[in-house]
Amino acid sequence: MSDDGRGGEATPNANADANASDAGGDPVRIAFVCVRNAGRSQMSYAFARREAQRRGLDDRVELLTGGTRPAERVHEAVVEAMAELDIDVSGRTPQEVTDAELNGCDYVATMGCSTLSLGEGVEARDWALADPGGKSPEAVAAIRDEIESRVVALFDEVFGEFDGKAGTRVGSDTEAVIDRE
Repeated sequence: MSDDGRGGEATPNANADANASDAGGDPVRIAFVCVRNAGRSQMSYAFARREAQRRGLDDRVELLTGGTRPAERVHEAVVEAMAELDIDVSGRTPQEVTDAELNGCDYVATMGCSTLSLGEGVEARDWALADPGGKSPEAVAAIRDEIESRVVALFDEVFGEFDGKAGTRVGSDTEAVIDRE
């Protein structure tokens, strides 16, 4: 899975983890959005990247993050909280996201602060999370942990419950690749 061009390799869509699926069918597109794209949506995106890699879904999922009015930088408290889990978001830059980009997604998770115009084909989730901006390190860590659990739950819902082996799901008799269904 390639990065979005703000901390690694460039991709055609600067906000997306564009990786065409050759495993049959289009990849599932998941977006994480908040107004400033400086905290919650950045953490969500980072956890989703990690989850896709853990599950061996790099070619089966595209990730997008952005904000309706992006900040200049990711909150320092968020960078520090993610570093505690060995996840580096220090090179990330908040980006603007458009309704058109989001309408190309299968799932859009908002952080409780976005007002979006999404089409009927997009499954929206409003996670209604507290803004980590200006919060204590303990409060940011609690928000981070909640985001992590929600991202894992979303991946479980979309791709099947993960059993710790890339490409398999709990309850499968074989190690078959998880279908998009």
